[in-house]
Amino acid sequence: MTIHWCGTGLSAVPGLRRLIAAGYPVTVWNRTVKKAQDAVGDVATDIRAFDMEAVAVALQPGDVVVSMLPGDWHVPLAKACLAAGAQFVSSSYIAPEMRALDDAAREKGLAFVNEVGLDPGIDHLMAHQLVDEYKASAAFDPKNHLSFLSYCGGVPKIANPFRYKFSWSPLGVLKALRSPSRSLKDYKEFKVDRPWNAITTYTAPLKTPEDFEVYPNRDSYPFMEQYHFDPNWPVKTFVRGTLRLNGWAEAWKDVFTEIETLTGPEGDARLKDMSDGFWENNAYDEGEPDRVVLVVDLKAEKDGKAVWHKTYVMDAWGDAKGTAMGRLVSIPVSLAVEAVLKGTIAPGVSAAPSEPAMVADWMATIGGLCQHLDVVDNI
Repeated sequence: MTIHWCGTGLSAVPGLRRLIAAGYPVTVWNRTVKKAQDAVGDVATDIRAFDMEAVAVALQPGDVVVSMLPGDWHVPLAKACLAAGAQFVSSSYIAPEMRALDDAAREKGLAFVNEVGLDPGIDHLMAHQLVDEYKASAAFDPKNHLSFLSYCGGVPKIANPFRYKFSWSPLGVLKALRSPSRSLKDYKEFKVDRPWNAITTYTAPLKTPEDFEVYPNRDSYPFMEQYHFDPNWPVKTFVRGTLRLNGWAEAWKDVFTEIETLTGPEGDARLKDMSDGFWENNAYDEGEPDRVVLVVDLKAEKDGKAVWHKTYVMDAWGDAKGTAMGRLVSIPVSLAVEAVLKGTIAPGVSAAPSEPAMVADWMATIGGLCQHLDVVDNI
């Protein structure tokens, strides 16, 4: 059995190092061998140049492929796993093309695990735990009206005028700003064509409460089923979104204005130019601490009064050992790899686990990765 870890970017290294330190046989694949050697050459003994065909040839039944590469590579690697009888792990969202492999993976008894990073990943674990606690509480009533929110953001620990810093190519952030979102607000569908049209202020219940700017992203609706919300429950609010430092919208207003005008190939080229400029001017300096804030909140109300209300709140920042983002994305990925090897995740395409024992076990490990993790009882 070999773990084939593909990609050694900044958010991949801590989890990779954890698996190597635990004694698992790991082959490291990266598009640039030197970058992989710089990242893990002191501990990895098998580093190879990433090539899709070479990975497919190397795969053996029972192996596990970890894709920490750009999203376009996940499905081709998963298909190679199907052909070889290997299993698959990724931190990314489940694309429709990945979901389409579910039946084939089940038939072959293979686990294809996704959404096991930070967001998506840790946020899923928190949501599952809150829903389970609520359902087991004396306050539970299927007629209660529920409000759910999940906000996550990587932000600079030391604020800069741009109110944001980049730890990898800014292109993904810029493309996300062109994406619409769908969430539930005041019992109604809330559609937004651009994030800056839905920015609000949220006070995170940290040790010292702190205001952030937040906005919904992607499509929140499918996560109601994923978090085991009963379709008959009255749901007032359900939103998964992004969190930014206060002042972000003002600092980025010219960016928003320009992005609105970009279309076609010329627009894509301009986005690339903007990305290069942001990377040059607003990338993290070596050793500069990043910060991750994650808040997941579930509230149940009866007759307009809260009867159950808890909030998971996490605050983490980089230190001498590395970035907060790197730890919080890749360590959960390594936990998923171990779960796959132990056979504790069912075959098929799945997201972060919801089984209470596994969630509790993973959260215990995650608690050691951040400077502050708490569950606030608001009642």
